[in-house]
Amino acid sequence: MRFFSDNAAAAHPQVLAALASANTLDTAYDGDRWSKSLDARFGDLFETEVRVLWVPTGTAANCLALAALCPPYGGVVCHRDAHIQNDEGGAPEFYTHGAKLLLADGPAAKLDPAAIEAVVDAIANDVHRVQPHAISITNATEYGAVYTPDQVAAIGALAKARGLGFHMDGARFANAVVATGASVADLTWRAGVDALSFGFVKNGGMDAEALVFFRRDLADATLRRRKRAGLLLSKGRYLAAQLLAMLDGDVWLDCARSANEGAAVLAAAAGERLVHPVEANEVFLRVTSDEAAALRAQGFDFYDWAPGEARLVTAWDSDRTAIDTLAAAIRAL
Repeated sequence: MRFFSDNAAAAHPQVLAALASANTLDTAYDGDRWSKSLDARFGDLFETEVRVLWVPTGTAANCLALAALCPPYGGVVCHRDAHIQNDEGGAPEFYTHGAKLLLADGPAAKLDPAAIEAVVDAIANDVHRVQPHAISITNATEYGAVYTPDQVAAIGALAKARGLGFHMDGARFANAVVATGASVADLTWRAGVDALSFGFVKNGGMDAEALVFFRRDLADATLRRRKRAGLLLSKGRYLAAQLLAMLDGDVWLDCARSANEGAAVLAAAAGERLVHPVEANEVFLRVTSDEAAALRAQGFDFYDWAPGEARLVTAWDSDRTAIDTLAAAIRAL
């Protein structure tokens, strides 16, 4: 009964069927008919013209986006618990050729304009200090918190006023969309977002993520960066086919809805043990080491996030019987 990570979830059957359908001779790299249809298909979804690049990992999507928005001598404002800060092995600095991450604070790993301004305003405008060039937020955050359209727009307005690029790490973007009920346009470009790392792997995909540029002028240089980074797959049609399959029939939303509903069941069982409000598909709860051992002895797999704190993650394919069994075990602690 595994609640360790949605990264470990199975690929959705529609994704596997799409891979089989793409298993035919076509043009290499991103010249195939699947890859060529991404801009239009995602444009329909976001109700605006976009440029879309497939990439094999969320790290690649995040880092290519940041490289497009920030020069090597610049800085990116992000939360100190952001994935790009704590979980990407220095890849953002590597792909940007040295840009600095400027760390801000906020509850549940969320930023607001005041937190960003506290970082930006403390930086003297001289050659001795790294100047901010971009802002990066994560929706949903590393602690499962979700930004509303108004909250994103408030940061977007600040970014525009300060002349900063605006990136959204959407590894769990689908979960945020389902949680808010907002349109994808209102959560992104209408709120000022320039580039979105649109996650699919955690949500039923196999090995494909989408890098969506609402500032389409950023895409051309990123195509060259993708190649230079060794991320231009010769059979890119298999990645593009996955992305299209997830969009067809709103499979991506159905998967996220299932994951969020599972987390809500666990949240209800956790009660006062919750460390953060549960808004997406991650549940953080307070447990002693003996309680964690007791849960594991019953067959539950999860991540020890911090001393006295465990992380449970539900996925699109989490077994409902296992969820209910875990909920009962949490109540019995």
